[in-house]
Amino acid sequence: MTIRLLAGSSALALCLAQAASADVTPAQVWQDWLTRSQAYGQILTPGNVDDQGDTLTVTDLSIGYDQNDVKASGKIKELRFAAKGDGTVEITLSDSIPFTMTLPPETAGGDPTTLSLQIDQPGLVITAAGDETESSYDFAGPTATITLTGVEGVDPAAVDVTASAVLSGLAGKYIFGPQTDKRPINSSFSADSLTVKIAGSDPDPTPGTDGAAAGPSSGSFDLTMANLTGTTNGILIDAAAMADMAAALKAGFATDGSFTAGKTSYGIDITDATGNTKIAGSADAMALSFAMNDQRLQYSGSGTGVTTTITSPDLPFPELALTYAETAFNFLMPVAPSDKPADFALLTKLVDFTVSDAAWDMFDPGKQLPRDPATIVIDTKGTATLKTSLFDSAAMEAAGDTPPGELNSLDITDLQVKVAGAELTGNGALTFDNTDTTTFQGMPAPTGKIDLKLTGSNALMDKLVAMGLVPEDQLMGFRMMLSMFANATGDDELSSTLEFKDKGFFANGQRLQ
Repeated sequence: MTIRLLAGSSALALCLAQAASADVTPAQVWQDWLTRSQAYGQILTPGNVDDQGDTLTVTDLSIGYDQNDVKASGKIKELRFAAKGDGTVEITLSDSIPFTMTLPPETAGGDPTTLSLQIDQPGLVITAAGDETESSYDFAGPTATITLTGVEGVDPAAVDVTASAVLSGLAGKYIFGPQTDKRPINSSFSADSLTVKIAGSDPDPTPGTDGAAAGPSSGSFDLTMANLTGTTNGILIDAAAMADMAAALKAGFATDGSFTAGKTSYGIDITDATGNTKIAGSADAMALSFAMNDQRLQYSGSGTGVTTTITSPDLPFPELALTYAETAFNFLMPVAPSDKPADFALLTKLVDFTVSDAAWDMFDPGKQLPRDPATIVIDTKGTATLKTSLFDSAAMEAAGDTPPGELNSLDITDLQVKVAGAELTGNGALTFDNTDTTTFQGMPAPTGKIDLKLTGSNALMDKLVAMGLVPEDQLMGFRMMLSMFANATGDDELSSTLEFKDKGFFANGQRLQ
């Protein structure tokens, strides 16, 4: 819910931004806003427009939206456009804006539900500038707050929810290219902090599985983030064209952006018939980035210094604590048909992951296993040739079980799995012959090699047997398999080179297929 509210606030600022065409009169800025808002599916109805030349004041401005079964409306008591005398226009608006959003039954989980909101941004100032080829606006404000003030369409006795989101120290800038069917946009923003608070209770919850009354329940969620920054770049097209993503991408829609935050903390507190559950977490820093156009889709993120603590009556011990020094992911893939191979990538990274001793003691009370921090890194990239657009649902359905493309190459740039004293590392590179899918039973025939090294495995297996977690006879079979694929190169160290060549599979030079 909070994300939607923030998105709505951003959309309001965006509409104001699109009005910017500086070195013009306030009346021209206002007219541009009307025209562009209509293009994005908004219905604007001013109560009164007072044009004094260097200042234009709009009062009782109603804003309506009705698309994809989602309805929204709001009212700005006063919106003022004032020429500053230097070719720019200053835009200010009422400190508070009431806003409602009605969600369809399939989204709300029952009857249509209307959320009443209030947007407060005292002291927000927007400065428009530019010309016919490029318009821009800068905005700044001490705070922006979105508050949930009511919920309609559900049983009032079963609803007791409060929610708010506060951004402090806002600043940012939007830059728009010429007003055409493909309009470039670049933006940046920053905020000193974000605070989100949600709380609610249910006096009559669903009975438990044993038929007994579950009793009342309540819960809360709190989030704080410091030093937020973000950027967005892209090509905007008409809002109506966005209903079909495949068509929108063909028409030129594109976007990429990034988001970063500093120190972050959150807390979840839930009380029900079973007791009280609390989850608390923090991170030193986090980042997200995304990109999408008619050729590729990319999404990545990272976090450092992450901690999570859980207390719950459902746990067999008082507290569960999790930490990790670093985490990261990256996903890149082509989305459009092409005659040439396109890049893809997949990264999963978790560094120095630890679990509290209480969890270890569940299966290792004698502390026989090393409890060193665990690490998992799988970093791959490659190329593939798509035959079908991944956003064309009709084409994908028509393809049935036929793969939408061909795998051309795969590079394992980094492989590391470290846990309980054992560590597996490796790297490699393969290419694939898509004209031969019989040699390896439906898989395109690979060519290339993968180098692997395993340390500490024998010590780990011995301890698992001693703990009674794995039978000796099962491990004997696994050890025999390892001897087929790997060579001993040191004290509890194995290495292996897996190679595909001449339509065969080799391990350390020995042909296995």
